[in-house]
Amino acid sequence: MKSSKELLVERVLIENYEKYYRLAYSYVHNEADALDIVQEGAYKAMLRCDSLRSEDFVKTWIYRIMFNEILLLYRREGKAVSQKLIDIEEYQTDFTKREEERLMLKEALNRLPDKEKAVIELRYFEDLKLEEIAQVLEENLSTVKSRLYRALEKLKLSMEETPQTWKRKESEDAESERRF
Repeated sequence: MKSSKELLVERVLIENYEKYYRLAYSYVHNEADALDIVQEGAYKAMLRCDSLRSEDFVKTWIYRIMFNEILLLYRREGKAVSQKLIDIEEYQTDFTKREEERLMLKEALNRLPDKEKAVIELRYFEDLKLEEIAQVLEENLSTVKSRLYRALEKLKLSMEETPQTWKRKESEDAESERRF
């Protein structure tokens, strides 16, 4: 017979499976890896559900497990925890203006540092409250607020630029890295 915590964790996992998948996919950009992350995270959540201190925090507890699985995958594959960029120019002819803007936003989001990206995604794509985000990321609430503000400012500036400007800046950054 399952405990109340097991039943709760199982229910939350089922209800939020797609959210966990979207979160994982937004980092790894690979369907198989994203599915592996969610499956392993769900397994660990069920295995360790007795360590859940308060049932009120089950959602943030599971998000934290999913984040840890994402980081574990990066470490296992020897990747730096950074984002892969999308080549927007390749897709411009295939999409409407709204879809282009969505891709531009994703590109701008991928250019953010991981900690700022995580706050934006959890707040606006996963609909978590700031307090929940602070718990998931194990950060102070004021730190989360300042990261959110800073990330929104960066996104605003980035969205005002064009994809061509991004590519020019990327090549300039790569050139400056080669010099050092």
